[in-house]
Amino acid sequence: MILNTLSGHLWGYYAACSINEEGEILREFRSKLSLRINAMKRDTDALFERIADTELHRIIDEFSTEFRGRRNKGFLSSMSVEVASDITLLLKYVVGKLPIEDFWLEYEQKRPSSSPFDMLDICLGRAIDELARPIDAIRHQAKTVTVGTSRKGEMQRGILFDFLKGLDFSLENLTSYDGFTIRRLQKALSDIRGHTLYDISDLNYDGKPSEFTTISINKRGGVSLGMKSRVEDKPGPLKGTKRNIINLGEVYAGLGKTDQSPIVIIPLLGEDHRIRHIMLLHVDFKGDLTAAEKKEVLGNKFNKINNLINEYDVPWNDRYLDEIPVESLLGEGVDVIVERLMKSLDGDAR
Repeated sequence: MILNTLSGHLWGYYAACSINEEGEILREFRSKLSLRINAMKRDTDALFERIADTELHRIIDEFSTEFRGRRNKGFLSSMSVEVASDITLLLKYVVGKLPIEDFWLEYEQKRPSSSPFDMLDICLGRAIDELARPIDAIRHQAKTVTVGTSRKGEMQRGILFDFLKGLDFSLENLTSYDGFTIRRLQKALSDIRGHTLYDISDLNYDGKPSEFTTISINKRGGVSLGMKSRVEDKPGPLKGTKRNIINLGEVYAGLGKTDQSPIVIIPLLGEDHRIRHIMLLHVDFKGDLTAAEKKEVLGNKFNKINNLINEYDVPWNDRYLDEIPVESLLGEGVDVIVERLMKSLDGDAR
């Protein structure tokens, strides 16, 4: 009987050790993630910078592959289904495979901040604790894992992000797509001279404009105080560029259709994570951007311009971008820009 009891205790001990060792992959990943984020803090503490970081992508992708493989083989079975599911989902949020606004809504009651990295750190800690619980019980002691990320401020920096923060807007008022757009776009701005914040009412169930959708002025500042508006005194129907922006849910930057003044228009989400406002900014674009800086500001739009130029069997040269102001590159369609460049090249050939 004594031998049976002893062998049972030994079996339980080694089984608990084996379960605890399964958590090593989580501890190692959590440590790597923390080290990379802490290294990035020297340059930036911004959420969108982290989501776009290729080194973080590599670390997360390697872990995701191993984590998925172990779960498929029946390992990590001592981890609760909820924690395992949360980790799987959060691994997609932190690399931008899922929209960040979905994270804000889905984890509204659980998350400590706007960052999915914070929530992932918490879930990794829970998973490590769950896998360590059997060995802790045998050793009659509690173990706490403390490697992780600290809680961070939630707003990025830069001329546009700082301006929005000054009007009490946060990251959660932006879609992830618009957050990345603003991150690039603000590098092309030298000043914000005025603003008008509009309220949008009566969108349809899908958050799109309907025949009943209206727009009204909430507040103004700067040069916009001296400008007239058709909704100056009362709400009016949502029309034109602003209606298109609501319909697409995307930031517009370029020149105004009527007065050709440089503007940026940003759709802003409400507490229900649906568009409830539009911010119209009167801005100054930088006139001395290099071709490389314009490419960075344009993002994927540059690739579309480049590809369309190549269809004319014309080799690309970055100097083409020097001929067009950044506000035109941002505001005009790809076809219009390419047509303008081709006419310029034809003139040079003559």
